[in-house]
Amino acid sequence: MAFIGIHIPLIGILFFVLFYAQDISATSILVFSLIMTLLATVITLLVLKQLIKPISVASKSLDDYRNNRRLSVLPTEYTDEAGLLMCNIQESIYEAESFINEKQDLIYMLSHDLKNFAGNPQGLAKLILSENPSESIKHLADLICESTNLQFRYIENFIKLLNEQDQVVKFNQEPREIIFPNILPFINEQVEQRLIDKNIKLSLSLETVAATLRIDEGLLIQVIVNLISNAIKFSYFDSEIKVRIYSEDSKLIITVIDKGIGFNKNQIEELFKKFTKMSRLGTANESSTGIGLYLCKKIIERNKGTLSAASEGKNRGAEFKIEFEI
Repeated sequence: MAFIGIHIPLIGILFFVLFYAQDISATSILVFSLIMTLLATVITLLVLKQLIKPISVASKSLDDYRNNRRLSVLPTEYTDEAGLLMCNIQESIYEAESFINEKQDLIYMLSHDLKNFAGNPQGLAKLILSENPSESIKHLADLICESTNLQFRYIENFIKLLNEQDQVVKFNQEPREIIFPNILPFINEQVEQRLIDKNIKLSLSLETVAATLRIDEGLLIQVIVNLISNAIKFSYFDSEIKVRIYSEDSKLIITVIDKGIGFNKNQIEELFKKFTKMSRLGTANESSTGIGLYLCKKIIERNKGTLSAASEGKNRGAEFKIEFEI
């Protein structure tokens, strides 16, 4: 590049001076020098464009795969440095695609088996109900049916989350309108029994009726249900949980506030880790999987939002806040 950029104008001036028949003025030499410099610049840019073309093509292929899950076919027969780069990128994309497909197969196989395991007790519970049992037995069978229905919903939404991750929906998902009065009954249905079990009051403050968000309605319901369930688990009997949905500064905000056992500020980061060490028993000795908040955060962040937590300390309650730009 340095040779082309410097020597084309220099050689041009030499030929101009040596072979131009008439007297040469300083102005003529200056003008000719400028013309040759511009020509050298154009040639240099064209050569540079060709040299960086393989890098540009490789970069576009990576962007297409990351953003749209589109597989590109890069040339792999070249042996120079740029050719090796394209070859390595092509192999990496194919390996990633193969891994994703294998993971999807495993996920769907597990989801099928998990649904079967959950369906067995539900089938037995329905069989009990068909025998006209006593009220106490009927109540227990209804609880089993409700519990397995929640497991089905959780499995379906978990599979949907993983599928969205594989399809890279977070980059191209179209905004959709969420009507909050329509989703509240589904939320109440899923947490009602747990609220009754601990005599906890759920206060819902709906200050915004609708918002256009980049998240599936079912996934948003699942996140809110998980946050309320988490609050119930760590709240004391006869307490209150407040859920507020409102708009502020071009943001949709959803908060879930409880008066439970809380946590220290230095534990916030640990809360959202997968299989967190902060997995604790609830106030009624409820067990925890250690992945609930991790999944909630992943769902929200994957759909252009944020999930944060705050607490003033032990036994001073906690607040979880979801924020979306609107």
